[in-house]
Amino acid sequence: MADQRIPAADFGICGGSGTLSLGSAAALTDERVVVIAEDLVYDTPFGRSPAFTHIRVDGPHGPRDALAVKMHGWRRGVKRGDASLQVFWVFHEAGVRKVLADGGVGSLNHLLDPRDVVVSNDFIDLTIKQDIYVRGDHLLIMRQPICPSLANHLFAAASESFARVFRRGTYLVTDGPRFETVAEVDYMRRLGGDIIGQSLAPEVVLARDIGACFAGIYIVVNYAEGVVREWEHGELKAVFFEESETVARCVVDAVSTAELSAGCGCMDLRKPSLLDLPEA
Repeated sequence: MADQRIPAADFGICGGSGTLSLGSAAALTDERVVVIAEDLVYDTPFGRSPAFTHIRVDGPHGPRDALAVKMHGWRRGVKRGDASLQVFWVFHEAGVRKVLADGGVGSLNHLLDPRDVVVSNDFIDLTIKQDIYVRGDHLLIMRQPICPSLANHLFAAASESFARVFRRGTYLVTDGPRFETVAEVDYMRRLGGDIIGQSLAPEVVLARDIGACFAGIYIVVNYAEGVVREWEHGELKAVFFEESETVARCVVDAVSTAELSAGCGCMDLRKPSLLDLPEA
């Protein structure tokens, strides 16, 4: 497949397990969404990229262009960190200013039940590979890792469709793909995590690295091991397949309504680096 020019886009969409059965928000049947191009693959400094879909979303601010990628670009044989670098290099080249993500998560907090939705406002990163960057020329201050303006739009959209939506919560990120042991979950709860999954880091860090805001919507699909009761595969599957379209619609709603120039302060938390990177 020959490379095509990377289109300009203000929004990047990282489709995760929250839209698993649908594929991504780009596959949503919605009169506001027009698919411009599909199967866009690019050579990046970090390897061959996953396939992107270029969509245009109409709304109160007029048409907005977005590049959507399925499952954060994960592919068999490609490390998660490498896939994320490929995705965010493309986002950077496209001029993406807002990144939205979704995912299915496990509940570490015993007050959270399956089908609850959390728009997290903080995270704990327990993944192993931390030293990844697209630009690497800024100090990334993470006292406000999630864009409050973008998160508010996701919260408003989710509140229209789900019975219980929480605008705060700490997302504990693991490498996966395996589920955790009871002892690990006990440790993670003590760290202060509310939900657990693999859909937030390194994407949240790479978004700030390229100068973009980030927010995500996460639907609880199971209890973590040792929390409330043993989870059931059938229940997990049902949440994935019954709620994918609703989660995708929330993402599209946020693309449609978000303010591109919101006074969120995210870029004030990105300062020029005091260190010189070695030449490649």
